[in-house]
Amino acid sequence: MNDLWSAVIIGIGATLVMDGWGLVRKQLLGIPPADYGLVGRWLGHMKQGRFRHERIAAASPVPAERLLGWGAHYLIGVVFALLLVAICGAEWLRQPTLLPALAWGIVTVAAPFLLMQPGMGAGIAASRTPRPNAARLQSLITHSAFGLGLYGSALVLNAVKGV
Repeated sequence: MNDLWSAVIIGIGATLVMDGWGLVRKQLLGIPPADYGLVGRWLGHMKQGRFRHERIAAASPVPAERLLGWGAHYLIGVVFALLLVAICGAEWLRQPTLLPALAWGIVTVAAPFLLMQPGMGAGIAASRTPRPNAARLQSLITHSAFGLGLYGSALVLNAVKGV
């Protein structure tokens, strides 16, 4: 298996871990998981040139927004994994270490803070939400789970490959 496919698998695995955390968080804390259908709605409106909304939930639905949102979520996870490998080098795939993966997971929180949340009406770093600090903390924890997922997925992939 080449390095590109390894990174793709790791990105999918890390995104699954992130989504798993969302389900655990709901059970433990009563906080619902992210609604990627709304991400699909936001992306779907971009086709008409609309990149920013006051409140994405109030925007008109777009066809297949759930599929679009979930697909984008996993594609972004794969792209983030590819970037980790580009930054750390392919050697990280063969000998993954926790610190780069966890640090990269934390860095990826910049995407929702600076792009998605402002575009969807929540403001920069959730500044327009009812509890911005709580939302920021949850984003940070969720992206840390993604980072742990990068590391864990790389370990599992290596075990399966017999590396």
